[in-house]
Amino acid sequence: MRIPPVSRSGRAVVGLTAAAVCATGLPAATAPASADPAPAAHRGAERYPDLTPTPPMGWNNWSYYLCDVNEKVILDNARALVRSGLAAKGYDTVTVDDCWTRKQRGPQGELVTDQAKFPHGMAYVGRQLHRMGLKFGIYGDAGTLTCEKYPGSLGHFQQDADLFASWKVDYLKFDGCNVPTAPGRTKEETYRDVYGQMSRALRATGRPIAFSVSAPAYFQYEGDALWHRVIGWSGEVGNLWREGRDIAVEKHTPAAKWSSIRYNFDYNAQLAALQHPGRWNDPDFLLAGDSGLTETEIHSQMALWAVMAAPLISSTDLTHLSPAALRVLGNKEIIAVDQDPLGVQGKLVRHDEDAAVLSKPLRGGDRAVALFNSGDTPRTVSTTAAAAGLPAAHSYRVRDLTTGRTTRTTGPLTATTLAPHATALYRVSAE
Repeated sequence: MRIPPVSRSGRAVVGLTAAAVCATGLPAATAPASADPAPAAHRGAERYPDLTPTPPMGWNNWSYYLCDVNEKVILDNARALVRSGLAAKGYDTVTVDDCWTRKQRGPQGELVTDQAKFPHGMAYVGRQLHRMGLKFGIYGDAGTLTCEKYPGSLGHFQQDADLFASWKVDYLKFDGCNVPTAPGRTKEETYRDVYGQMSRALRATGRPIAFSVSAPAYFQYEGDALWHRVIGWSGEVGNLWREGRDIAVEKHTPAAKWSSIRYNFDYNAQLAALQHPGRWNDPDFLLAGDSGLTETEIHSQMALWAVMAAPLISSTDLTHLSPAALRVLGNKEIIAVDQDPLGVQGKLVRHDEDAAVLSKPLRGGDRAVALFNSGDTPRTVSTTAAAAGLPAAHSYRVRDLTTGRTTRTTGPLTATTLAPHATALYRVSAE
């Protein structure tokens, strides 16, 4: 049975009526769809600029705060990002998620900041972030309404893009709730059109704004061929894309959060062939922090996201970050795997019910190899240097990126009695 795509709030995204579609100004198709449903402006020759040579890193309020967002929350967490040293390690983009606007647009059709939440306005927030040496990210939606029923950008793409550029926004997370399918068009054609419109609008502002696309998340349950096709054109209109189900939020139990991490890992790990340098699969936020997860579990998420070259975007209360969470998020050697200049997502060497092995090529010929025990009992997880893609050699240097300990092997790569939910991440070099 197909499950309908769900919004971050867990509600099914329901299509609008034809009358509502016409009211939005979304054009109906005037001719049968061609084999290539994309207009020429969406094709590779005019693809969105390469603004993310390595996976984006930073912080977003959503998973922890949901709609309880305001100026103080954003700026306090930004200061904590700097004070903790995480900003200096690459976590440099602070993104304000949904619920920052009023429920209605202004008299000129403009988005209006909720001044009860952001009394100094969004341009002020951006200036404060830039003064801290951080980048300013903001949230929008391609539909009539955002997932939390605030104004979407449909019919206002250039107006909203110009507004974001005037505020010196550096990063736009663009959701896909409440996108009506126009008469005579498929759902895919409609999503491709609206995301293409915002892509062109951002480009027209002249300001470099990294563009995070959410379109694939609304096709995850509609068949792999269609889902993969949507991911493919998402790399033309944007820089990164959410492919599937949202990560758990703060109100969920630790068990539900771990289940969510494992689920998002499972689908993202199988999409390596659809990622390419500068264009990133995004399995959603890091939950390291005040989440109820164990240090082993938050380390696993960090290690797995790094070997998959995923964006490292924390969503927690950074003002009360535990030493364990700071240690995980700030691990320089694991961050280096994620940010490796080759920009390649690690591929599965093995993936079964209770274990997975991934191998990621790194610049200079090394490999990052992750051994993941996804089960609930200790187990030994192993592979070999050859299976991980390393060249034949008399011996291999193996550096454990968690402990910093270096050993050597003639070929076997083994994590003996790996704890439940644990991941061993090694950097392996042929000698």
